[in-house]
Amino acid sequence: MRDVNLLINNGVNVKKSLELFGDMATYDDTLGDFLQDINEKETKIKQTKETGDMANYAILVHGLKSDAKYFGFDTLAELAYNHEMASKENNMYYVTEHFDELITELDRIVHIVKQYLGLEEVGTSTTFVAPKKDRALIVVDDSAVIKNFVSKIFNNQFEVLMANDGNEALQMIANNQGIKIVGMLLDLNMPNFNGFQVLEYFRNNNLFDLIPVSIITGVGDDELVAKAFNYPIVDVLRKPFNERDIKEVVEKTVQYAH
Repeated sequence: MRDVNLLINNGVNVKKSLELFGDMATYDDTLGDFLQDINEKETKIKQTKETGDMANYAILVHGLKSDAKYFGFDTLAELAYNHEMASKENNMYYVTEHFDELITELDRIVHIVKQYLGLEEVGTSTTFVAPKKDRALIVVDDSAVIKNFVSKIFNNQFEVLMANDGNEALQMIANNQGIKIVGMLLDLNMPNFNGFQVLEYFRNNNLFDLIPVSIITGVGDDELVAKAFNYPIVDVLRKPFNERDIKEVVEKTVQYAH
């Protein structure tokens, strides 16, 4: 029996997280996804900081902030937010001075989560592979937590295809072997190939009539969200969202599929 007091006593706001996840079983399951994703994310954060790539650093710590909010890691979320704001201002001094503070808190959280789940090391988790279905939903987000959360909700209804960035999503569409893609959930803020680049590609290639798109984003800038509505998208859902919210948006989106 996992002791939730281990999390609570170490400053994890479990009560707030359950407003999103609904129950401890879903919360615990998704914590495993967080661990599976976090080593690679931490490595990328360190690399972009070392190279001074503040644009991609901002995107990565924004993703870390969003994940931390989901799980109630309030201190980590606040630190990641401060780094996001500093990197957007190209404030390398702040990022450098406070980087150890961010990584120390991240490593502390990872250690606590491992203790809570009874894991000393993060092993290779078994990924559930749903049987092939005749309809597909593409989820494009650089956060494994978000992708897996959505997949768990819809894997009995759709073939859930998960892409880390816009380029992977477009490759999935190009390599589609006849399965009907009934919708796409698209993050705006991703490294390498972002959501706006996907939207522009869709417009230039008349894909909106074939694949309806809704935005899922943690971007707080109303102007950027308004910019997304310059394209014929179905809807925008802000992070963090819960199961009810995402079900409503997906239902609304797939109704537009031709």
